[in-house]
Amino acid sequence: MNKDKFKVIRGGLLDSANTSRKTFVSAYVTNTRLMGVLGMYIHFKLPDNKALFDLHQFFYFDAEEYGFETYDSVLGPDDGRVSEIESSLIGGLGGEKIDLTLKEAQYILQEYVRLNRRENIPMPEGFEEYASLLENDIHMTEPELYILMCKQCVHIDSPYELINYFLMRCFGKDFGAAAFLTTQDFELEQFPDFRAGTFCKNTIDKGDEPDSYISESLVEFDDSYYVVVTHVKLEQMHICHYERISAFRVSSAEAAMMLSRSEFVSVYKMLADASTFTTTSTKLTPGAMITKHDTGILYMIFHPNNKHVAKKEYRLNEDVLGMYFVSDSGQLISASYSLDEIRQLEIDLGTSSFGRKLIPTAKYEFQEPVLYEFIQSGFEDFELFVDAIKTGE
Repeated sequence: MNKDKFKVIRGGLLDSANTSRKTFVSAYVTNTRLMGVLGMYIHFKLPDNKALFDLHQFFYFDAEEYGFETYDSVLGPDDGRVSEIESSLIGGLGGEKIDLTLKEAQYILQEYVRLNRRENIPMPEGFEEYASLLENDIHMTEPELYILMCKQCVHIDSPYELINYFLMRCFGKDFGAAAFLTTQDFELEQFPDFRAGTFCKNTIDKGDEPDSYISESLVEFDDSYYVVVTHVKLEQMHICHYERISAFRVSSAEAAMMLSRSEFVSVYKMLADASTFTTTSTKLTPGAMITKHDTGILYMIFHPNNKHVAKKEYRLNEDVLGMYFVSDSGQLISASYSLDEIRQLEIDLGTSSFGRKLIPTAKYEFQEPVLYEFIQSGFEDFELFVDAIKTGE
């Protein structure tokens, strides 16, 4: 939360008297619960003498590990921060924004606050701004809970999508969401010998019986990789049977081979200072996840949805459309995992106002991803880095 911005708001907007008289305007949640994460937004009007001020609240929840992880807000006039926070916090989730009632929004918040307290996870900063939402326990009926869960979950269109989401939730020990995808009560914990794992890759084949499927999954448990084989049966687009077949450990090198894929890279020389490239420089960069490194800034651009989960062969990182790395040395490097996607990045740069400040210098196709290796290598020039790879230095 921006502490300085909070100080300039007059009238003590967050004292107990004023918060009790705030007016609810709107709320939404992303329908990304089956991915294990949620973004939520609540908008209030707060009285301040004879005026009304806006309070925009943003929440980020992780159902597997971190609980109520992040809180941010804009209090007072919107100077562009609302869309900025929305892009940075939920822009990469790949979900739609679904309207909530205040009761529903409070229930979601209280659910994750209970998780934090149960697991001794610290609350995010800004507690004074969302404390009033916790004052009265919210209770919901079973029909209300079902409707709320439907709002949090994407509509599933295919057996592959259903199976991938189900296994993702089960391996993450997120059995509440996994149960939402079943037709009846049965044992969801098929791997009690492992802690929560990361669903890295999955390949689905049809079984011997109708609506029967066999999955071979690569799962990371506690920094070790396992190939896991499971059997599920479907009934009316829900899971009606789930069974563990086998699980065996593989080396990190074997896992890397299983996850290996081509990476396409285009390199540009920048005719402008690196600091002039921002999230508003192209059509694809708003909502990009920004990571600062020693030699530059990485912009990770996500697909607008999570349709990669509906594939027969699922990969964890296929929600990423591509990346721009803007180096301090004056290079812009774009990278993606397919020809179609690298062309989308090239068109995005070429049709942007920043495109006039770029000179293409090289294009590459690598048999495995190298951009992250370059970022960590200490090299300042990508083409010198490639030369070093070729000579084995």
